[in-house]
Amino acid sequence: MKLYYSPGACPLTIHVLLNDMGIDYQLVRVDLKSHQTEDGRDYYKINPKGYVPTLELDSGERITELPAVAQYLSESQQNYHLFPEKGLPKIRVVEWLAFIGSEIHKSFGPLFNSASSDEAKKAAQDKINNRFAYIDQVLEQQAYVTSDVMSIADIYLFVILTWASNMKLDLSQFPNLQVHKQKVSEYSAVQKSLKEEGLM
Repeated sequence: MKLYYSPGACPLTIHVLLNDMGIDYQLVRVDLKSHQTEDGRDYYKINPKGYVPTLELDSGERITELPAVAQYLSESQQNYHLFPEKGLPKIRVVEWLAFIGSEIHKSFGPLFNSASSDEAKKAAQDKINNRFAYIDQVLEQQAYVTSDVMSIADIYLFVILTWASNMKLDLSQFPNLQVHKQKVSEYSAVQKSLKEEGLM
């Protein structure tokens, strides 16, 4: 099994999942500017969408999109604790993965793009802060985003929060998010994955 990734990007979520589940895998680094893999292959021939993550199975089949990869992996282990198997707990995780992906992850686009205007960057930051404020309120009532039990959605949120910190966005107005980020950062599979990606 191979995980195509870029250090610190959203595949870090899947990287944590693989380490937490104890699955054998190989990391393949992708340069998202040149769209070349570390061994010189054209990444577009691996994933025509051009972005990460891509999970390549031993059969050669490939799965893209973070929620799909996460669900595929979770179904390989019965009652996997970071992604509930069925019912409302599972739906809550899916709900939060969708929210984080569509409402926060995508909003970072203008901040990553050096060609974005100041106006576009300001609008993006305002939207991100609005979403962070909502999550901060949720975390006022419970330890993690879906409940008092950590899920893969919390790992995804942690990755997003590391982007915010790296971009010097002010998180001081969101004390519950700061506590959440610290708690998730201490999880053993997170620590291992950060080290393997050269992020600590």
